[in-house]
Amino acid sequence: MPKYMKSGMNQDEIKSMDSKVYESVRDIIDDITHNGDEAVLRYSKKFDNWAPECFLLSKAQIEEIVQSIPEQTVEDIKFAQTQIKRFAEAQKASMHDLEIETLPGVTLGHKNIPVSSACCYIPGGRYPMVASAHMSVLTAKVAGVKRVVACTPPSNGTIPKETVCAMALAGADEIYILGGVQALAALAIGTDTIQPVDVLVGPGNAYVAEAKRQLFGRVGIDLIAGPTETLVIADHTADAEIVACDLLGQGEHGTNSPCALITTSEELALETLKEIERQLEVLPTADVARISWRDYGTIILVDSIEEAVVEADKLAYEHVEVLTKDPRYFLKNLSNYGALFLGPETNVAYGDKVIGTNHTLPTGKAARYTGGLWVGKFIKTCTYQQCTPEASSYIGEYAARLCEIEHFMGHREQALLRVRRYRKSK
Repeated sequence: MPKYMKSGMNQDEIKSMDSKVYESVRDIIDDITHNGDEAVLRYSKKFDNWAPECFLLSKAQIEEIVQSIPEQTVEDIKFAQTQIKRFAEAQKASMHDLEIETLPGVTLGHKNIPVSSACCYIPGGRYPMVASAHMSVLTAKVAGVKRVVACTPPSNGTIPKETVCAMALAGADEIYILGGVQALAALAIGTDTIQPVDVLVGPGNAYVAEAKRQLFGRVGIDLIAGPTETLVIADHTADAEIVACDLLGQGEHGTNSPCALITTSEELALETLKEIERQLEVLPTADVARISWRDYGTIILVDSIEEAVVEADKLAYEHVEVLTKDPRYFLKNLSNYGALFLGPETNVAYGDKVIGTNHTLPTGKAARYTGGLWVGKFIKTCTYQQCTPEASSYIGEYAARLCEIEHFMGHREQALLRVRRYRKSK
């Protein structure tokens, strides 16, 4: 029976906050729907103190920004993009068009077709998320998307140059310095100056996640990727310093970023609590991480590794680090997670920044039904069919009877017309 040694905020408090986010996002989307560019500019000025003549960067501006970036930074960005591209290309290679003859003269198949356009949202604010440019723009390009739009908010009233550099190197066709709900609404709905896209992708805060949820249907989305979540599963072999470091390292994302420890060792749980307090005294981002841990931190003591699997699947967290004697046990048995990090030699920061897997991952229990962003999120798998005259007549007899069962007499006639017409060719 699991024992909670530390709990976060209660669900009623969280639902109250979610309700306020929903209403705020709904109002912004409605305003932009009716007032277009004027509303976009107004919200950008209100939330980001950013009101340029044009949100779209020119090619000359982009080139100047890229040239201003230190050589080492450019090399580091290119290194990360090489790893991400390599894995994305391997994923793309695993997707195959299909054609099969299911009956004599009946050919069925599917084609994998990239969407025509996508908006890749790259979060900014306190933390300019350079890595999100690699994860989204580069992945879209590998998938074959023709028009890839990248947008990111200004950073303290200025253009986040490293992020723009990463967007450009990843192959973005258009780059907008525009953030938050107003950016996603503008790219989903379209304005006089901004052409809409087919798909919105990328991580973000609770407002960005809610905007994607409300805009879904007008456009496609990758998944709901809200405030980051991190779970560490550990046994008696784990090191409390590593556990605490990896929890706080993700807690610094935001004050509403859940982080949890599931462990079979009460001693490790107690040591981790002490270690977290010690590290918070020296962590430069402790002002954020401390609140995150206080309000959303959880420690669950379980009796066995098997029970740890059950509790972890209930949480269905975005990131799951496994610090146990046999990490691959969880690879075999865990079902609900965004990404797994097996053993102390790896960690969420590697996945977030450089190792090659994508860091846009499901949150809010969405890991129960979807994985993270990958080339397949930009690709439609579309089916087709073709029959010979003989096969059409044969299939048509079955189709007509089945349509009649459902009282679809027009459907039935479509089938019978083929039966009458193509039976003659026998």
